[in-house]
Amino acid sequence: MIWAVLAVVGAVVAWAVVQRRRLLVVTVHGVSMEPTYRSGDRLLVRRSRLERVRTGQVVVVQVEKAPGDPTGGRLVKRAAAVPGDPVPAHIPVADSVVPHGRLLVLGDNPARSNDSRRLGYIPAEALIGVVLRPIGER
Repeated sequence: MIWAVLAVVGAVVAWAVVQRRRLLVVTVHGVSMEPTYRSGDRLLVRRSRLERVRTGQVVVVQVEKAPGDPTGGRLVKRAAAVPGDPVPAHIPVADSVVPHGRLLVLGDNPARSNDSRRLGYIPAEALIGVVLRPIGER
């Protein structure tokens, strides 16, 4: 009986360790994702590869950190186009189709968003993950 309990406890601990590596909490900074998310909202994010991202999902990407940037270079944006998708007309890049290993992202508040209209393609290595849901109440 004790061995069965220990086996269950061990399995639960192993599962928790794996989940902790796959999940993280990110805090929104700024107004670029309003009205969907506001500054200070906390989001549960599942680490993911580019192949699993679908157009329209909210993602977290890591870009070069600017001096004084409170986000640490992490941006919360909506996937506007994934590899093989046509490039939206208002994003100034040379290709008509998003190339392999690249992602285009846009904020939900276009007038106040630092996104692919300024940054261009986001490389697959910069993708941290996909937002699963907000945590807590607004």
